[in-house]
Amino acid sequence: MALQGTYVPSKTQWVRDNVAEYEATDGEQGYELNGYPVVVITSVGAKSGNLRKNPVMRVERDGAYVAIASKGGADEHPEWFHNFVANPEVDLQDKAEKHTYRARRVEGEERAEWWEYAVATWPTYGEYQKKTEREIPVFVLERV
Repeated sequence: MALQGTYVPSKTQWVRDNVAEYEATDGEQGYELNGYPVVVITSVGAKSGNLRKNPVMRVERDGAYVAIASKGGADEHPEWFHNFVANPEVDLQDKAEKHTYRARRVEGEERAEWWEYAVATWPTYGEYQKKTEREIPVFVLERV
């Protein structure tokens, strides 16, 4: 994994706990959230430059992952959205597998295809979109 720096855990307790459990066990514990698998993505803070870690739903196809900036259907983007835009190189851990990826925001037809795949993988994304007027951003993560 390529990212270097100081890790500053999330202010949100369940995120801190999930990341710690996941990393301590190489994903053998903490791998599921609400019955669905997750990966842990490390990004560089857009403002702080510190490392941030977030569990996100595991949506993978042909070696590429997708990160949906849903924030549970909130009207604002999750903090990691800004990190991805400012610093698109991220580390992703899928159980014991750890690699560096480049995140790129997708639009148009490519976004529509990935969105459909993400909703088919985790239907709650569709419910989140109904809660907000913003179009929920979609990032494709491709291995560096």
